[in-house]
Amino acid sequence: MADAATTHAPQPKGATAALVFADGHVAWGRGFGATGHAVGEMCFNTAMTGYQEVMTDPSYAAQVVCFTFPHIGNVGSNAEDVEGAVDSAVGCVVREDVTDPSNFRSMGDFPAWMRENGKIGIAGLDTRALTRRIRVQGAPNVAIAHDPDGNFDIPALLARVQGWQGLEGLDLAGPASREVQESWTGDVWELGTGYGAAADEARPHVVAMDFGAKDNIFRNLVRAGARVTVVPARATADEIMALEPDGVFLSNGPGDPAATGEYAVPVIRALLDRDVPIFGICLGHQMLALAAGAKTTKMHQGHRGANHPVQRVGETWGDTQGLVEITSMNHGFAVDGDTLPDGVVETHRSLFDGTNCGISIRGKKAFGVQYHPEASPGPQDSFYLFERFVGELG
Repeated sequence: MADAATTHAPQPKGATAALVFADGHVAWGRGFGATGHAVGEMCFNTAMTGYQEVMTDPSYAAQVVCFTFPHIGNVGSNAEDVEGAVDSAVGCVVREDVTDPSNFRSMGDFPAWMRENGKIGIAGLDTRALTRRIRVQGAPNVAIAHDPDGNFDIPALLARVQGWQGLEGLDLAGPASREVQESWTGDVWELGTGYGAAADEARPHVVAMDFGAKDNIFRNLVRAGARVTVVPARATADEIMALEPDGVFLSNGPGDPAATGEYAVPVIRALLDRDVPIFGICLGHQMLALAAGAKTTKMHQGHRGANHPVQRVGETWGDTQGLVEITSMNHGFAVDGDTLPDGVVETHRSLFDGTNCGISIRGKKAFGVQYHPEASPGPQDSFYLFERFVGELG
């Protein structure tokens, strides 16, 4: 199929970046950030704020983010808005050229930050057309390349993207995880004070399995009243229990949950057998469902943005059943609601497409949600989940 590269539109004058699709289509634009090339799955994100948090969310590992909001980079960058120190998105696509930053928190401009962090950007593309393409055809594999001199080997880029296996069947959580155990103390960010620290007092102990976590999740656990110890993705049940947890948290992360579940699901099942309270978010939610006997599936286009409506359903919410939360999401896989076994209750459902967004396991203090209640950036409708989890640990 590599000969498809001969059919693409010629490189226009001044083009310094290229987006090469596996079907041979090439989109030309103006590059910024790092030079070089990378491959990944392209997705679109509908959030209007928080591009730096998006670009540092480990859940975006091996992905190219197409931002639907046209003005990306206009508030610059700063050291406080980084969500993870490991590899995350390989690049991004934006409509307008990045302008000089105009924000009192800015410490630098976005192109320089992208360059320093090895991420490739392309400006000047029709992001609405790209979003429509993803919605119709599904999330494509692409190669993204930036060369200030405009020199591109399109056949080589096409061969590389066609040779990439894609996200399905790929475990990215292990590489995205911390390698060593860590005690987490930081509280959430507040204007004027920055990040606080947990009070030195007796608190319920939460052991958090890091599958590529956003740091703000740990901050929200602290805010809800927990003492947090973070362990690597491959921590064993015995290693976790040796820390004497009052509860275990399963983090978000990248890749195929079924692939990560090969080593994580047996650990989660062992924790369930010991009646350890468990709370999972995103990938953690999916692996909790796998441990309970359900299945996961690759989505056509995924859910990514800060404006996704989710409804509370099922039997666990009493007077609040039916309430709608506006949530922040980032996932390309989902729990197949039709495979939930007896004893596993669906608690939340997407109002966009009806996909599963939450479960609870009867007889256990174990639940998970597909969306991101830490919501940085985004709505804050769902902080109650942290309070519920930590509050039940006593």
